Amino acid sequence: MSIWLDNAILIFCCCVSAWLGAVFGSFLNCAAWRIAHGESFLKGHSHCVSCGHELGIRDLVPVFSWLAMRGRCRYCKAKISVRYPLTELFFAVVTVSCLLRFDLTVLCLRNWIFLCCLFCLSLVDLETFTIPDGCLIVALAAWVIALPFIGMSLGEAGLHVLAGVVFGGGILGLSLILDKILGKDSLGGGDIKLFGVTGLYLGMIGTLFVVLFSAVIGLAFAAFLRLKGSGDEAAGGDAAVSKAADNEGKGGNAADNKGKGGNAAENAADEDDAGLGHIPFGPSISLAAAFMLLFGQGIVAWYLSLLNM
Repeated sequence: MSIWLDNAILIFCCCVSAWLGAVFGSFLNCAAWRIAHGESFLKGHSHCVSCGHELGIRDLVPVFSWLAMRGRCRYCKAKISVRYPLTELFFAVVTVSCLLRFDLTVLCLRNWIFLCCLFCLSLVDLETFTIPDGCLIVALAAWVIALPFIGMSLGEAGLHVLAGVVFGGGILGLSLILDKILGKDSLGGGDIKLFGVTGLYLGMIGTLFVVLFSAVIGLAFAAFLRLKGSGDEAAGGDAAVSKAADNEGKGGNAADNKGKGGNAAENAADEDDAGLGHIPFGPSISLAAAFMLLFGQGIVAWYLSLLNM
């Protein structure tokens, strides 16, 4: 059965997939939060992160519950991050895009599972600067299990495995060289494994574009954080000057308060030393991989035409 047989079928399938995407966006958001905070997402009921109250069905309707409660917990009135409805809407769009791209096929299901894994690991990486191996294992298992059902020949499968080995191993070697030159870690092991798994799904050329796009996205993300950090540091500096002036007016000594937050520059340096200045690269790789999976067919065809292939 294809969604393109009839407009009514197309609309119905898109509506169902959008709702499914929002529900799974909510679940993956919850799973990512629990993984980041050392909790199991396979047991236990959803609860408010502020008061710990167990959430009921009316608290868990994607997007609508957040709107109905005006972004606050029904029980303790604590503010609920806008991240929740936004991620639910985002993954709804991703799910519909996957359906439109791959139709009602096993390939669609396999790639949707990969997108789920990319989404979850990105949320974890943003919070903990680590990529959970569990997400990569699920993506790997989905690729292997789907092989007999998607019409991929052994030769094609071998080329995709080769792409995973080449990009995973090649980027590992490059990162080791950069580690020596820079004197610090350039890429985490999770990033390298993610490139390897991406090679299985996108092949040699597709993964090459992921490497290029992820570098651009990562640089843009780093620049945004730097600009944001500069603004925060300036605000912190103004607050520090104001506090110092208050202390002077009260007979205090601003110099004595440096260690307590009076010096914004020193505090910024301390934060960077503590690892707060690091940039998680997993979301950049994931965004590039998702883009190439859903929309990269034309880009790959254009590139191959340049090579007369």
